[in-house]
Amino acid sequence: MKSVHSNKKFIVSILFFAWVTLAFGQASYSKIISLAPSVTQSLYYLDAQDKLVGCTSYCTAAKNDHKPVVASAVKANIEKIVSLKPDLVIASGLTSPKDLELLRKMGIKVEVFASPRSFQEICEQFILLGKWVGAEHRAKKTVSESQQKIQQIARRISRLNKPKMFFQIGANPLFTVIPNTFMNDYMTLLGGGNIAKGLTQGAVTREFVVAKNPDYIFIVTMGIVGDEEMKTWKRYTNLKAVRDNHVYIIDSEIACQPTPITFVQTIETMNKLMTGD
Repeated sequence: MKSVHSNKKFIVSILFFAWVTLAFGQASYSKIISLAPSVTQSLYYLDAQDKLVGCTSYCTAAKNDHKPVVASAVKANIEKIVSLKPDLVIASGLTSPKDLELLRKMGIKVEVFASPRSFQEICEQFILLGKWVGAEHRAKKTVSESQQKIQQIARRISRLNKPKMFFQIGANPLFTVIPNTFMNDYMTLLGGGNIAKGLTQGAVTREFVVAKNPDYIFIVTMGIVGDEEMKTWKRYTNLKAVRDNHVYIIDSEIACQPTPITFVQTIETMNKLMTGD
């Protein structure tokens, strides 16, 4: 009788575990394909790169480890992904929905990380990724440290007026950071105001920037194009940012990567350029 009772308890435990797995998803994944450079970078920050079995050609964090390349920024190689037998594919909003649907039809679990709209959403995604790779504690610790660093910078900022900022992320057409994006938080957390406030589309003209007359201009690196943009803006000598020599280039490899660590690095860089601290 005791053996029968033990068997029943064992069966109940197995059934309960199966229900939890179905209800809440697999606790930890061991073979992950990342279709987003920021996800790849985050896996390295979580010391979970051993779980990465495939990535995009833009995932610079994984290049030295020679991880298999299975996609460009927008197009996935379905055949190659399937051959690697991943138990999870994490995509960005740039990945073709048709490709993702095809992967799901083949029985592969797919999760999509939409572009975060704030630093808070960056942290939430990072913690969720930490859970998926069995590194939740490390993820929460990283987030906590990142939040503390930003709070320390914010406490040092003492400005009576919000400096107006223009954050350029494209040259042809001219493109700017708009509200409800994580990059807008770079400006607001530094006590500044985005000259694109109120816009819902990022395309602007130079006349728009001149009319807004920003105190600071930050240009995301675009190789030679970025250098040319700086030279172009410096010809607008009536701009306050130009007169005060406040036109700067920011590294796209850091500023455009929505992870807690790179977000803090960008804030620290911008603050140093603005204050000299």
